[in-house]
Amino acid sequence: MIECHCVLPQYRKSDNPVFHQFPVFSEIDDAGVVVPKVVQCNNCGAVHRVVDMCVSEIALGKDEAKNVLTKRDVSFSLPKDVVSLLEEYQLDVADYEAAKFFIENELWGRSIVLSRENDKDGTSGKILTFVSRDRFKVEPFFDRRFVE
Repeated sequence: MIECHCVLPQYRKSDNPVFHQFPVFSEIDDAGVVVPKVVQCNNCGAVHRVVDMCVSEIALGKDEAKNVLTKRDVSFSLPKDVVSLLEEYQLDVADYEAAKFFIENELWGRSIVLSRENDKDGTSGKILTFVSRDRFKVEPFFDRRFVE
């Protein structure tokens, strides 16, 4: 997650405004260092340079926005069925990037959360699991670990 400088409308009049956070998919190189990248806030559109885990710098200048990967950009590298599911569940570009990474690196068995719902009994939802290059499955899940 990256924290932006923008505040969601519901927090604007708050004494302690909560800054907006958005998910980012980052790769870590062989030395254990985050590969720098440019991303765009999904609330205000500000461009950030990701420099470490959960750390970014606001990038000034509109030219840098052309370096930002979009869902459409990543979709060209994904099977149409996967793109269709990601669109249906309105997932972020970070999820598209994760799907691409799993397929390109043959990380079979990895999953992306499509939906999540918390209640007093735990967390439930659906996941998309990557079985092989051209096999995927959608499964429900239920997890009680997050019950307080």
